[in-house]
Amino acid sequence: MKELKIGKNDAGQRLDRFLAKAVPLLPASLAQKYIRLKRIKRNNARAQRDDRLAEGDVLQLYINDEFFDAPSEENAYLTVTTPKLDIVYEDENILLVDKRPGVAVHPHDGAEYGRTLIDHIQAYLYAKREWRPREENAFTPALCNRIDRNTGGIVIAAKTAEALRVMNQKIKDREVDKRYLSIVEGTPKPKAGTLKGYLFKDAVRNRVFVTDKPQTGAKSCETKYRVLESRNGLSLVECELITGRTHQIRAQFAHAGHPLLGDGKYGKLDKRFDRKYQALYSYKLTFCFTTAAGSLEYLNGKAFQVENVGFVNEFFPKQ
Repeated sequence: MKELKIGKNDAGQRLDRFLAKAVPLLPASLAQKYIRLKRIKRNNARAQRDDRLAEGDVLQLYINDEFFDAPSEENAYLTVTTPKLDIVYEDENILLVDKRPGVAVHPHDGAEYGRTLIDHIQAYLYAKREWRPREENAFTPALCNRIDRNTGGIVIAAKTAEALRVMNQKIKDREVDKRYLSIVEGTPKPKAGTLKGYLFKDAVRNRVFVTDKPQTGAKSCETKYRVLESRNGLSLVECELITGRTHQIRAQFAHAGHPLLGDGKYGKLDKRFDRKYQALYSYKLTFCFTTAAGSLEYLNGKAFQVENVGFVNEFFPKQ
């Protein structure tokens, strides 16, 4: 329990508005709940959210210590009152979440404070009491892979330190098979093959370029693909990343003359279709471990899939 004494400059404010300034990590809805449950009192008596505070009042706050910390990226999860997650799979070690297009996975993707995927995952585990930040000291639930803000698909989150260490190594060693669905313009030929090239990143322009021949600073890139269906000048394509470069699928298909539908960065937006995001989805994940996986060995051979991908249902509905 912490006590806050109201000074001259804080007098006259409503209780709820004072709390929003004094304890910024405490969401308004949670503050109201705590007032109702008498976990926030005024002069050791029941309080109301619209009480006008007077100089000399003392507030008693029976709330977790972490709410009194200074706001930062690390504690933004506290501002999430109702975590919004599409959970594909969960156990005591990992969490697989279907990230929707438009959602940033981390703050550095330009997302607003408290609105990233990792914020919602941490808030979810915090609410379930599976993660207690004051007791863990060092470990924080973290993502093992990331997906671009405007791309959707399965993201892996580790709930334990060992799971994070093992899964990161498995991804590095390419023992996790990730498949993507995309819609491209035209029909790639052949209908199944491999796109190969060299990709280099232009940090100033925040985009990548693909060439057919090696260049200084460029890295090899390779994507296997197969056309699942073609209709109305578009093709539904399944992709397998052999290498995992930035914007690889988008840049390689654009370089091959088949830009992704809705990709204004690497192609031209088709005015016939009202698309906010590129049609790209990491829809399937298979754990194919070839070396020991410790506490995650039970996952070996298991596959997880998102059954309903919006742009597939829109442009290639089942007939």
